[in-house]
Amino acid sequence: MSDDNRSTVEITLLGRSFVIACPPDQEAGLQRAARYLDRALQGVQTHSPTMATEKVALMAALNISHELLQARDENQAREAQLERLDQRLARALGNATPSS
Repeated sequence: MSDDNRSTVEITLLGRSFVIACPPDQEAGLQRAARYLDRALQGVQTHSPTMATEKVALMAALNISHELLQARDENQAREAQLERLDQRLARALGNATPSS
C-alpha cells in the first residue's frame, strides 16, 4: 500500500500520545483497539502502581491474549454445537415423511 493511501491517527496509551499510520478505512477500528488497550493497561497499572511500564504492557498483552484465546475456544464450542444441531435437523428432516 502506498503512503498516499495512509493517514495518521493519534492514540493515547497511559497518558502518552502516539501517532500511528493507518489506512483511512481502518481508523475507527484502530481507535477502538487503542481505547481497549488503554483500559487494559490502566487496569494493570491500578493493581500494580509501582510496576514498570514495560511490565504493565506485557501483563496487559498477556491478559488480552488470554481473553482472545478464551473467546476463540467459546466460538469453536458454539460452532461445534451448531454443527451437531444442523446434523440432528438434517436427520429429522430426512426421516420426515412428505405430506400428500
